[in-house]
Amino acid sequence: MSDSYRLPARLDLPAAEPLAQALRGRLGANMTLDGSDVTHLGALCLQVLLSAARTVRHAGHDFALVNASDRLTEQLASLGFTPDRLSGGAE
Repeated sequence: MSDSYRLPARLDLPAAEPLAQALRGRLGANMTLDGSDVTHLGALCLQVLLSAARTVRHAGHDFALVNASDRLTEQLASLGFTPDRLSGGAE
């Protein structure tokens, strides 16, 4: 896997565009996201993460969400996801 990118604590509406920009520059290789600091996940940032996962996987690279905080895991679950499902691109 590539170097890990540490996700910010708040993945809310204002974080969506900066998150998309940060991940856009990493799409051509394996991507590992560290979710240990995440305390809030909004639906728009989840969409950004899903898009990145699918794009990376369709390009033949690996995508992984590691060290998901308890809050991130809970909020993913409330949106119908798990860290593993996100890592798999929800396919």
